[in-house]
Amino acid sequence: MTVCEAVAQAVGQLRAAGIQGAQRDARKLTAFALGVAPSQIILLGPEAFDAVSAQRLTAALARRLQREPVSKIIGWRQFWGREFHISTAVLDPRPETETLIVEALKRPAHWVLDLGTGSGILAITLMAEWPASQALATDISPAALAVAGQNATRLGGADRIQFLQSDWLDAVEGSFDLIVANPPYISAEEMVALEPDVRDFDPHVALSPGGDGLDAYRAIFAAAPAHLEPQGRLIVEIGHRQAEAVFQLLERAGFTALGCHRDLAGRDRVVSACHG
Repeated sequence: MTVCEAVAQAVGQLRAAGIQGAQRDARKLTAFALGVAPSQIILLGPEAFDAVSAQRLTAALARRLQREPVSKIIGWRQFWGREFHISTAVLDPRPETETLIVEALKRPAHWVLDLGTGSGILAITLMAEWPASQALATDISPAALAVAGQNATRLGGADRIQFLQSDWLDAVEGSFDLIVANPPYISAEEMVALEPDVRDFDPHVALSPGGDGLDAYRAIFAAAPAHLEPQGRLIVEIGHRQAEAVFQLLERAGFTALGCHRDLAGRDRVVSACHG
């Protein structure tokens, strides 16, 4: 069997299971089995698919057929042009979250606080874009902080990012020019309807706070003003139906200059505000 034939067989299995993006997933999993970049699959197409790689692909396909995300199987996910290591301890980064980076980069910040850092995508990306800045990245999960630390060491910025275990801002000291967060915002009702790729493989603590999905915002907005420099910015990701509710919470907490920013699909995705 050739590499091309292995990909074709994988596509057939994934399509038969009703998995969308079967062609893309098959290429990535075949590349993973071979230990090469997905971009090399076309060049390797006519070559023989060895037995060891075939075994690795069979095992990877079995996991994908159980709806485990490809990123969790291969252990990395691309965000803002960089490959971030991920695990079951962290949220699988989504392209929609790049909307937050776009908004943050509109005004440089010297001191950045990243709440609920997960794999570290926000803090690491912003430090790469702002080489003279520093960041504090927090998470309630020691396992998530370990993943973020590994990514910072591998991708750069580890010397300018401090990592701290904290329940939102409980253990945070000092003030910042910018606070960013992609908190859990899925309501208890919505969790039931989530695709199994998300519901069964991302940590629930990173997906939903329960209830109406707004508790993380309530906690962050209540504590953030004490840690923002005058005219400091707060930028958070939201669910695409939550803008109005999040605006109300921000106004009650004394924030001004509220803005809502859409992702590439045209959905409300990020809210920004100032305080003081």
